[in-house]
Amino acid sequence: MKSWRALPVLVLAGAAAVSPAYATGTTAERAAATCDVALSSFGPDGDPATGLGPVRLASTSTQVPNGYGLDLSGWAVSGDKASYWYYSLTNEAEIDPGLPRGSQPVGSGWSTYKALEVSQFAAKGATARNTAYGLAGDGTLRRWSFDLNVPWRFKATGSAPGFAAVKSMALISKTATYDTFLANTRGGALYTIRIPAGSPMKPVVKPVRTRTWQGFEKLVATKCGQYGTFLVGIDFDTRTAYQYAVGHTNGTSTVINGLGRRSGTFPPRAYFRWATNPYEPLNGD
Repeated sequence: MKSWRALPVLVLAGAAAVSPAYATGTTAERAAATCDVALSSFGPDGDPATGLGPVRLASTSTQVPNGYGLDLSGWAVSGDKASYWYYSLTNEAEIDPGLPRGSQPVGSGWSTYKALEVSQFAAKGATARNTAYGLAGDGTLRRWSFDLNVPWRFKATGSAPGFAAVKSMALISKTATYDTFLANTRGGALYTIRIPAGSPMKPVVKPVRTRTWQGFEKLVATKCGQYGTFLVGIDFDTRTAYQYAVGHTNGTSTVINGLGRRSGTFPPRAYFRWATNPYEPLNGD
């Protein structure tokens, strides 16, 4: 993964990736005209900067300014192992040899997992939390917590069965009391999965659409406007990606505006998005 190639995307993340004509449409379309996602992926041969082999799954990852360049980090699944990876870039977009780089194993048993994501929440007056989610091959949605000082040590905090039909899931909301994913299924449905932060872990699933969403192997989402979501769906079979402006979710009444095909070719890879702050707000649900 040559992450420095993503730097221009990160810097220009606010640039309109869709036709400015959408600025004259609905509220969701006007917001989407100024939104984009800093989309990236691991290459098929792994990541020499961190020592990871070929990566199959990746979480949202961060590029945080450090005064000399950027500190980059995230979580990924390679082979049977999940890991936390990290390194730094100079202002010249070269790997900084004077700062730590590498990866730390989270654990094994990940070879059949279909999704990995991390939700980090902090707000004034609320208890900060760092939560990881994994969708196992048998359809069990698992949850862990971790400490920022040792982000590769996951502590199990719950699980819920019944998600075997899910193909991909993207985090669209995180609050003091719940996280919400937007998920598509093999049958074509699109759902929200709201997961309360407390125990026991009892997700609340609501349909958003009942058909036509089965083609996407990967969903990637970011905030758009105060309460909306900019969504990208990637179809590995056709190597194409399509963009959507999703209003604040409200079951089947949720407004979804198609924004057309995203430029580029999208072969099967471990796609993820860059964030500039791990505690950035997501208010899509």
